[in-house]
Formats: sequence, C-alpha cells, structure tokens
Amino acid sequence: MHMKLSPEQLKLRTAARELAEAEFAPKAAEVDRTEAYPFDNVTALKQAGFMGYTIPKEYGGRGGSFFEAALIIEEMARVCGATGRIAVEANMGAISAVMQYGTEKQKRLAAELVLAGDKPAICITEPNAGSAATEMTTRADKRGGTYVINGKKHWITGGGVSKLHLIFARVFDQSGVEQGIGGFIAVAGAPGLIVGKREPAMGLRGIPETEIIFRDLEIKEDMLVLPPRGLRRGFADLINAYNSQRVGAGTVALGIAQGAFEKAVAFVKEREQFGRPIAEFQGLQWMVADMAVAINAARLSLHQAALSADPFPDALLAAQAKIIASETANTVTNQALQLFGARGYSRDYPMERAVRDARMFTIAGGTAQVLRTLVASRVLDMKLPQTRGGYNKPTTSLRDAAE
Repeated sequence: MHMKLSPEQLKLRTAARELAEAEFAPKAAEVDRTEAYPFDNVTALKQAGFMGYTIPKEYGGRGGSFFEAALIIEEMARVCGATGRIAVEANMGAISAVMQYGTEKQKRLAAELVLAGDKPAICITEPNAGSAATEMTTRADKRGGTYVINGKKHWITGGGVSKLHLIFARVFDQSGVEQGIGGFIAVAGAPGLIVGKREPAMGLRGIPETEIIFRDLEIKEDMLVLPPRGLRRGFADLINAYNSQRVGAGTVALGIAQGAFEKAVAFVKEREQFGRPIAEFQGLQWMVADMAVAINAARLSLHQAALSADPFPDALLAAQAKIIASETANTVTNQALQLFGARGYSRDYPMERAVRDARMFTIAGGTAQVLRTLVASRVLDMKLPQTRGGYNKPTTSLRDAAE
C-alpha cells in the first residue's frame, strides 16, 4: 500500500482545501443554525467537478478513485460536516452501486442527475429494520412490466432535496413468490414517492433526514438495478457497494475531527492562564498528542480501505476504518471542546457543533457494534448470525440475501 500522494493528488487536495476555506467555512455555522440545505455549496462543488467526481469519464465525470474522493471529502468536512456528507453521497454509495451494476440507461440517468448537482438518497433503513436490514418490509410486487412498491423508510439522508433514489425492497414475482432483495431507481416527483416527516437531528443539520413513504409507487422493470448474482444475492451485492459509503462516512468523521483538532491546537497556544500559554501544561500536551495519534491512525485506516477498492472497498477494511474514524471523531471533538474550556461549550464557537456533527457516525451506516460483528466474523472466519435462533432461525431467503 502506497500512502504518499502523487503530485496530481496533492494538487487535488489543495484545490479542495482552497474551495472549502473560501466558500464553505464562512457559511458552516449558518448552515447549522438555519438547518437549510446548502444549495449554494452544491453549486460550488459542481463547478469544481467534485459532484460525481468518481463517475467514469464516458458518462461525464472525472473518473476519479474512491481514494481521491476521500481526499476531497475530508477537506469539505474539515470546515463543514454537511458539505462533506454531500460530497460522500455524490461520489459513493448509491451512485457507485448504479455505476457498477446498472444498465446503460440507468447509468446515464444517474450520472446526469448527480453531475447536475443532485445528492442521491439511498433508501434502506426502516422503522423496524435498522441493523437487521434484511428484515425490511418494503415490497416490490411485479405487475406486468412494472413493479409496484409499498412501504416506508426512515432516516433517509437528503429526503425532500434528493432527486435520485435507490430503494431497497423485497421483490415478489407475479405469483407472489419472493425473489430476494433488489434496488430500484426512482426520481423525486414520481407519484407514490412521498416525503414524510423530518427528523430533528442532533447534528449535520444542513441535510434533512426524513421518512420516505412508498404508496403504490410504480417503477418500470428497467429501473431495477440487478447485481451480477441476481436477486437471490442482491442484498449482499448492493451492500458490497455500500462499503464505499462507509469509507466516505468515516472520512467525514475524520474531517470533522481534523478541523476541531486544528482549532484546538491554535487555541492552546494562544490562550494564557497562570501567565503562560496553556499549551505549556503537560496534561494538555498529552491530550493534544493523543488526538494527533488517533487522527493519524484513522486516516491511515480509511486510506487503506479506499485503496483496496476492486471495484468497492474491502468489507473488513471498510468496517475497521469506519469504527476507528467514527470513534476517533467522538473522542477528538470532545477533547477539543475540553481544551476550549467554557468557550467550547458556547454556541458562539464551533466546538459544540463539531461534537454534535461527529456523533452520528458511530450510528448511521452501520453502528460501531454491528460493524464489530462483521469484523469478528471475518477474523474468526465464522458466520455470526445475530438472531436468537442462530443458524437455525433465518429462512432460506433471508440467509441467501445476507450471504
């Protein structure tokens, strides 16, 4: 694994930092306060070529790698977590699944939307199917050349502002026999695709998290994204694409931690108590050192996972990277707030926002606990079903979908 950035990658990171500092840093607090989606930031990302950066050149993108996208995402999240999250969704997750598994028609539709500034929404989580995603109840029933989708998702990032939706649903043929789990492409405004209530989220308030309700949503069969192993293994293949999203989410957490760390370092060198900068106190020096060590470890792990992509990041490396990055972000932002003292607790300073923004990443996109189960499964080379009945409880269809 080669971690040294090439001249082109250094240039890319510099361009991303300059854009983030000039355009997004001054607005970050306002985006958080108003909870308004930062459309102006999206326009700037689009003009810089950072929306759809990983889309292949033949579809209008830059053909960039997940590793290069991670360099961009960290710089965005370093100053504005919401903008970092948008950069993830525009380069990883749903868009990467469609560009890998989609038909020519699906790829061109998705590329056109994202390159025009859309942040796709990936619709998986349901009220009673979070970590146990294969227990989803949203269903797609085939009726001739159309699938009719009914169900409800929640905590859908970008609900109400996203145009491209990748909807995970249980698929049933015309006789009612279940075929597996598939991903369906739907565009906002389609009859039957309903945006429900918005969740009042703790952090990353510039991006809405909403319910998405499907009420007799009709989707033509040519908008079913069919992974190479078919519907029976559809969920496993689609979730494999989700490993890029995990690397992206971890990178947002890293960027938030890096931003808070830099501010804390500057503050302890400036702030004086007992007649000298508080950076001269050994207790605080060790806090700074621990923060630096953790950030470096998280960055190396994320870059290793991003570089493993073939075509998607390795599941074990992606899970390990998201665990360490998300937990590092929680620790580092809290330590940064501590170093700021009472000012860190004030909403006039960015530390409390960093703590709130970082908090979601040990939860969303795979909790730190369920990802540890994945890591343990790979390390032990054992299947570790979490149902009470262990190996005997899951139905054949559920087991096929999960494997």
